[in-house]
Amino acid sequence: MLYNFLYPFADQFTHLNVLRYPSFRIVMAGLFALVLGMVIGPKLIRHLRKEQHGQSNVREDTPETHQAKKGTPTMGGELILLCTTASTLLFADLTNPYVWTVLLVFLGYGLIGFLDDWLKLKKKNSKGLPGKLKLALQTVFLLGAFAIHFDPSLGWSWPFSLSPNLTLPFVSTRLFDWDMGWLYLALAWLLVVGTSNGANLTDGLDGLAIGPSIVSGTTFVILAYVAGSALLVPRSGELIPLADYLYVARIPQAVELSVFAAALAGAGLAFLWFNTYPATVFMGDLGALAIGGALGTLAMLTKNELVSAILHGVFLAEAVSVMLQVGSFKLTGKRIFRRAPLHHHFELKGWAEPKIIVRFWIASILLAGVALASLKLR
Repeated sequence: MLYNFLYPFADQFTHLNVLRYPSFRIVMAGLFALVLGMVIGPKLIRHLRKEQHGQSNVREDTPETHQAKKGTPTMGGELILLCTTASTLLFADLTNPYVWTVLLVFLGYGLIGFLDDWLKLKKKNSKGLPGKLKLALQTVFLLGAFAIHFDPSLGWSWPFSLSPNLTLPFVSTRLFDWDMGWLYLALAWLLVVGTSNGANLTDGLDGLAIGPSIVSGTTFVILAYVAGSALLVPRSGELIPLADYLYVARIPQAVELSVFAAALAGAGLAFLWFNTYPATVFMGDLGALAIGGALGTLAMLTKNELVSAILHGVFLAEAVSVMLQVGSFKLTGKRIFRRAPLHHHFELKGWAEPKIIVRFWIASILLAGVALASLKLR
């Protein structure tokens, strides 16, 4: 908004030229979301505590140690949605369709999470939204994101301006760049919906989900900037775009996604201030589904679909642990883990909650390092 309204006056006020640099707006988006979250966080938490007074926000299927957390307000993900959205609207180029694509999924999945949390709290329904309905709503918002890019003039073999090409991590785009056509919709669904639900499953300990989310958001600042940057670097006596230099997919409009990713990371840091152990507020499905959906969408738009499996390895491990547990019990009547998702298994093994959280954070940072290494090792 600031960029769209103020930059046209750069001829009269030369200091406004700074707005044309994505790097400046990326830093400002992250800082603004962080400061805004720190300012409004205490008031929002007091409001949530008042609204949810006397209601249990702890699931019955968690270890006994979690019952001591009853009374802690949930739906704190509202702070992340407010700060991320406000910062993005202020500092991103709002004529960029990629910005609206990720915002639609982010806010749409946040709405799904809100409905899920609301049913659990107000209607005393511990299961929230039925699983099939939740998946259906997630699919609708994802299709809506694709509809933003619908252009029948491109041909019905793939009538979207989004690229349906799949690349491989650690492999140059000169060697592998598969045009999946309509099959790409299935991959996009698996990526976005899977990441969203993986983040939701990870949100079981104080600060456990938001830590990897901050790491992922920060990583996407770099991945989106590389994909979309107009920066030219020398090679063989000529200047070429940074993405071409690194042999990654070049997506010119993706640079504005760095602004959103920075805002998400900044808002996540603000939320972590209140969610760190022992938490004064829980994220709830409102935040977890929205963050996971946004991260999956960032991976799709920047052409890092398979890199996402590395970067979001913690979310993936949590989701896989649930699938293995359910599958094993149905087939053999035996459980692989003491309890799923995976973090509960380590709890029941005697690990202290802070130790699990920090170790999962460390794993997330290591995986982010591997994901970033894929930019150069091709």
